Amino acid sequence: MKKYHVYGIGAAIVDTEVIVSEDFLKKNEIDKGLMTLVDEERQGYLIDSLTTQRIPVKRSCGGSACNTVVAASRFGSKAFFSGKVADDDDGSFFVKDLNRAGVVFHQVQPSSGVTGKCLVMVSPDAERTMNTYLGASLELSYREIDEEALEDSNWLYIEGYVVTDDQRTAVATDAMIFAKQKGVKTSLSLSDPFVVEVFSDNIKTIIGEDGVDLLFCNGDEARSLTDTHTIEAAAESLKQYAKTFAITRGPGGSLVYDGKKLIHTPGVMTNAIDTNGAGDMFAGAFLYALGHGKDFSWAADFANAASARVVSQFGPRIKVIEYISIKQQFKIHD
Repeated sequence: MKKYHVYGIGAAIVDTEVIVSEDFLKKNEIDKGLMTLVDEERQGYLIDSLTTQRIPVKRSCGGSACNTVVAASRFGSKAFFSGKVADDDDGSFFVKDLNRAGVVFHQVQPSSGVTGKCLVMVSPDAERTMNTYLGASLELSYREIDEEALEDSNWLYIEGYVVTDDQRTAVATDAMIFAKQKGVKTSLSLSDPFVVEVFSDNIKTIIGEDGVDLLFCNGDEARSLTDTHTIEAAAESLKQYAKTFAITRGPGGSLVYDGKKLIHTPGVMTNAIDTNGAGDMFAGAFLYALGHGKDFSWAADFANAASARVVSQFGPRIKVIEYISIKQQFKIHD
């Protein structure tokens, strides 16, 4: 039995989540519904603008892979995360918040720069728009990869956002190669339609010629990677990149492929307030379920239920008691 169920690699950033109006997005020429990389000055300007309006703010350790390993850990999986933060207040907050969730964090030494931050703006229709300053996360090197812990993990999970620069793409690629050599199952999230459209070559480099064991994406990301126009066509084409996959479809549930057949699983009716973290939660819950020997249909139903909980409230995290409630609903015990 391995020590960790999931080993995550991704940006180690502090999420600052706020509710904004459509007018705020338009006034500041922000591309709605996408993740946009910005510099520190631009992000600071936006945060200051929102702070002066006394808008409620929610702060948490973040980054896509971070959110996923936190979800897996909260459900009961042993989780490990590699990232890069700075020796500053945000870096200290990130590590403490991650450790509180039961996740082991690894980096060789803190950066002398600034910890990355993501401004998550949630509009009235529950859509999340992200402006991210990566900061110290850009300094992620292979030194941050703990090979002993990775080899002692069931799954490697990498977020797609790492492909936005060549250095982190190389780190992710090397980690993927190492995992495959050691018999660790590999998984990748495509993360964002814009990222897939612009950096598809880097994504395919990480995936490698032999593909990944499990790919997570939404419909837009699946169509973008495969250059197709329908979910059905995208699903067929994804088989060249992954042995299995899960395509999330919001309120429409999910479409999963277990290596033999495609399975449609219905969504869970809920009043969506904030979609931030929905895909990350799905992946964390799905990986947790697989760790309990559940099949893809069961895992997808479980992950759909978890995602419905997270979008029904503000922020990418649910309360600890909510994780327990979902497990009780599905009669699962650790």
